[in-house]
Amino acid sequence: MLRLLHIENISVIEKADIEFAAGLNVLTGETGAGKSIVIDALSAVTGARTSRELIRTGTDYAFVTAVFSSVGDAWISENNLEPDESGDVFLSRKISIDGKSVCRINGTPVSTTQLRDFGSTLLDIHGQNDGRKLLDESAHLTYLDAFANHHNILEEYRSAYKSLRDKKAEIEKLSMDEAEKERRIDTLRYQIDEIERAKLRLGEQDELSSRRELLINAAKLTEAVNSAFEALYGGDKTSGAVALIGDAQAELERAARHSEGLQAISGRLLDLSYSVQDVSDELRDFRRELDFAPDELDELEARLDVLKRIERKYGRAEAALEHLAHSREELDNIENSANKLTKLQKEFEACVEGTVSIARKLSGMRKKAAKTLQKKVMGELSQLNMPGLAFLVEFEDTRGEYGLCISGCDDARFLMSANAGEAPGRINRVASGGELARIMLALKNVLTGDSECGSMVFDEIDTGVSGIAAQRVGEKLSELAISRQVLCVTHLPQIAAMADAHFEIKKSVTAGRTFTSVSELDFEGRKNELARLSGGENITSTTLASAGEQLKAAEAFKRSTVHKG
Repeated sequence: MLRLLHIENISVIEKADIEFAAGLNVLTGETGAGKSIVIDALSAVTGARTSRELIRTGTDYAFVTAVFSSVGDAWISENNLEPDESGDVFLSRKISIDGKSVCRINGTPVSTTQLRDFGSTLLDIHGQNDGRKLLDESAHLTYLDAFANHHNILEEYRSAYKSLRDKKAEIEKLSMDEAEKERRIDTLRYQIDEIERAKLRLGEQDELSSRRELLINAAKLTEAVNSAFEALYGGDKTSGAVALIGDAQAELERAARHSEGLQAISGRLLDLSYSVQDVSDELRDFRRELDFAPDELDELEARLDVLKRIERKYGRAEAALEHLAHSREELDNIENSANKLTKLQKEFEACVEGTVSIARKLSGMRKKAAKTLQKKVMGELSQLNMPGLAFLVEFEDTRGEYGLCISGCDDARFLMSANAGEAPGRINRVASGGELARIMLALKNVLTGDSECGSMVFDEIDTGVSGIAAQRVGEKLSELAISRQVLCVTHLPQIAAMADAHFEIKKSVTAGRTFTSVSELDFEGRKNELARLSGGENITSTTLASAGEQLKAAEAFKRSTVHKG
């Protein structure tokens, strides 16, 4: 149950705290006062998409916190979040002017997707546009499947349908015309031959580039290496470092017989002598590498040209070898396409048969569920002052290939007749605004009958409804609120009278700025608000007395409903 909603800087609401009650919570107020903004705040804090336009003018952020009691333990545990010691669940969302959003559950940062996933288990929000969704016949099958809980078989069907589509794509890929097939075979053979003749080796291009750099600079390198070698080994008339260090070490070794202090120095010189000798040997080996045949550079340049040509067409060695493997596989598939095509055709036919079988099973389950849905919706509508309405689910075969589409082999639409004796027609052609609102309420009540969601929100469910029909809608919302918490934004006194908690949304202007406040009404406040909803500004003793009678009648209805339950 939603216990508390805290709102900051959302549209005309600077700051508001609303403590909701169990049962039916009603929000009323003048048009434009900010009633639907409360719903926007609830949508935001349960993960719905938002925009910067939601933020109050002149502020840098909007912030919403919602506190729920006795809910969400399983979800919190599954998602490795810490439960609050109070037992309540705290949801918060901060929306910054730069478009960034920070979401938290029990103080722990979560993604918007996680917040939306959890929020859907806490609140079922029925907005003003939901009634219009009934006009979209493509949504009717979704409503039916949601009612029948066809999740498992739908997943099974969609998996089979995807396999069927994949098989078909494979067949189409192999079923190219002969001329195109020959052209592709020629291309693949040429590419395979070109890459194979190159005899690629991983790392070869880098090795050759390094060797090429060495050969191009061989003269300079030879001169430098020779000079360094001569400095170490000496020339015809001079001694090199190796000999001089050796002489110095020999002298110190003899002197060390008379002074222990020179032994360490002699040892270090000996080590140095070995190091210099090693360097000399390495220089000798490097000098040998600089000896190359006159045509080696030309051969190396030619090989690099081959590798660069391959690289331009297919990428470096790794990518070219991968292309070679794919090309061989594709060539093999094409050359053996007749056999593979025959095999694929058989697999495809089996796939079609299996998918059709699942689709027909799903169709049978849908038609059985449709009868139950029709009965339940008509039962709900009879209680909403529409006893003569006929509600039907009409099926027809889908026009998709093989009689299948992504949702099965059915198309379904809702039909209705508002008056006895009239033939049912499509809802999008025959339903008025008030009828749409009541059908949507009936569907919501039927679809959420077994839902674990503890709170439902209705934003102006009264569209196009008045008189006795409005009273029946109020009574239905009151009955619904026996088993779960219901929040409702309304303009109708018949619905407001049924509230267990009644909140007034009021707008005022101070210093050129608009402010909206939310306050819970006591009995006298409710009488005044119902009188305003009925008579506008002209509130008289008669309208107040009538409002009082409405409230007493509503209480009597609620007592009788609870007694029946």
